[in-house]
Amino acid sequence: MSRAMVAHAHRQQGVALLVVMWACTLLAILLGGYAMLARTEGLQARYLFAQTQAHYAAEAGLMRAIYALQDPQLQQRWTPDGRIYPFAFDGAKVNVSIVDEGGKVDLNAATPEVLQQLFRAAGMADNAAQSVAQNVVDWRSFAMAPPGTVPNAAYAQAGKDYGPRHGPFATIEELQMVLGMDPAVYRAVASQVTLWSGRQSPNPATAPPLALAAIPGMTSAQVQAQLAARQAGPASQGIPGLAVAQGVTHSIRAEATLADGTRAIVRATVRLQGLRAGAPPYAVLRWQEGDGE
Repeated sequence: MSRAMVAHAHRQQGVALLVVMWACTLLAILLGGYAMLARTEGLQARYLFAQTQAHYAAEAGLMRAIYALQDPQLQQRWTPDGRIYPFAFDGAKVNVSIVDEGGKVDLNAATPEVLQQLFRAAGMADNAAQSVAQNVVDWRSFAMAPPGTVPNAAYAQAGKDYGPRHGPFATIEELQMVLGMDPAVYRAVASQVTLWSGRQSPNPATAPPLALAAIPGMTSAQVQAQLAARQAGPASQGIPGLAVAQGVTHSIRAEATLADGTRAIVRATVRLQGLRAGAPPYAVLRWQEGDGE
């Protein structure tokens, strides 16, 4: 065989080796990409499974709270004043707290004095708190603009393209639209207000801190004494003379945490409807997932 033929054969072998090397490299890249994709999908599947497990554990917390509010054994009933009730469920640690809506400030029924005290407790100056309290009352009150007047002039002057509803608040979030409402104050009071109690003043036995401070005649010393009494024992051991009867509408927050740290939060406002033939034992008025508004 001539040298030319030998050289040609060597070149062909070199090209073939190069093709094989490129093919192996491409195959390795494809296999690596597939392995990465499979790993990512596996992690996503485990994450979704853990999230689902935590979510249903949190829902179990809600159901546990609804039962505990109506436990046939009165001594076993949970107190709806915001205290934490922990328990274990299917490998998850669940913390549940309940607040009686009767202990909150009702946007549609609270007196101007209660509203003013609430906004003051949330950090508003006296004049601003009084003004916003009156604006809340104007928002919920039916009113007709007199002939020849400009409706919603104050809102228009403030650059708003809307005016008061002149009817009951439909959602708690609507409070943000009231003229003069400061975003920071709203964030502070959002958990302290309700639409479902019908009370002019919060029930002091179950009121959360800011709502408790909004009760006319309630001193800071009494607020601290009531909150301390709740930590020490049942609500009935609070300030003498305070009503301890709970209402039928409650906000429940359930937080479930798995061993790997996966967490889920479910919040609901429910109305207990008792044991009536053909009727569900409770109705959901509001449902939220997570701690966002």
